[in-house]
Amino acid sequence: MAHEMTKKQALARTIVFGAASAAIYGAIFQFASPITEMFSRGGFYAAMPIATVFLVSYVHGSFASNMWTALGVNAKQPAKTVRPAVTKRPEVRATLSA
Repeated sequence: MAHEMTKKQALARTIVFGAASAAIYGAIFQFASPITEMFSRGGFYAAMPIATVFLVSYVHGSFASNMWTALGVNAKQPAKTVRPAVTKRPEVRATLSA
């Protein structure tokens, strides 16, 4: 069973990830020209925009998820279904008679 996060823990994580998200967005806008220059060099640097997008997506997604948890908005849990016990069939093999 997954660890249930309390609203207090979610609020603390919301603040941390929110600050990190704001810092990343601020840094990207503050240093837009040097970042653009570095990303356009080619070679290994061509992978950096993709890595940046993954970083922003993870940090901002964690912020949003924790914010909704702190506000008490959670996904509906699926109903548990009770399945009947499985019984094994007796193994029947055909035999060849001579």
